[in-house]
Amino acid sequence: MSTAVDPHTVSPAPAAARPASRGASLAEVARTFFRYPTPWIIGGGALMAWGFRLFAGPAGGWDLLIVAAILALWPVQEWLIHVTILHFRPKRIGRFTLDLHNAKKHRLHHREPERIELVFVPLRTVLTLLPVHLVAWHLIMPTAALAWTTIAVYFTLAFTYEWTHYLVHTRYRPRSRFYRRLWENHRLHHYRNGRHWYGVSMLMGDRLLGTAGDSREVPLSPSAKDILHDEPAGAKP
Repeated sequence: MSTAVDPHTVSPAPAAARPASRGASLAEVARTFFRYPTPWIIGGGALMAWGFRLFAGPAGGWDLLIVAAILALWPVQEWLIHVTILHFRPKRIGRFTLDLHNAKKHRLHHREPERIELVFVPLRTVLTLLPVHLVAWHLIMPTAALAWTTIAVYFTLAFTYEWTHYLVHTRYRPRSRFYRRLWENHRLHHYRNGRHWYGVSMLMGDRLLGTAGDSREVPLSPSAKDILHDEPAGAKP
């Protein structure tokens, strides 16, 4: 089965390079999604948090404010993590070189965007951040109920990010206008220019921080699959 490609992107890997197990139906790609551990951990964390929140008492105005704040900040956070951590460049400090595990994984992901196992948030990162969030929000928030609200919303959005990012890299084709925008945006990031279109599950961060761009005006990068040797975000083409 052929893969439709945005006309303003570079063609993806040939069909022979794609895993044969990935089908085009939503049910098929969902089954593959849940063969990996991070969706279960993140999704399970979200369900657990919603369960604890349910038993912590009725929701109020502060809960709604927390939900609104996280939704407003999420696209900016997504952009910042993508630019500063995932696209981090190794730094030489004396005899040592500082590099980040997530950045190394992300470089591999850009080189081989069709490899599904490279799509997911690294397991090490998920296992580290899960307890950090559980402890930190209970220390920050004035009540356990508000802490569980924060954790539940955050993990739900993290699961949405994981699913959206995975789905874009499968052979499932967009069937809604909303998902098509996400699909086209991320494929432009991979196949046209890695210095633009950093948003995955939400796109407002690119608009606010100047990396959205018109696909017909943003130049085709010769190193879109080699982000280590590409120019940093915001650099002039």
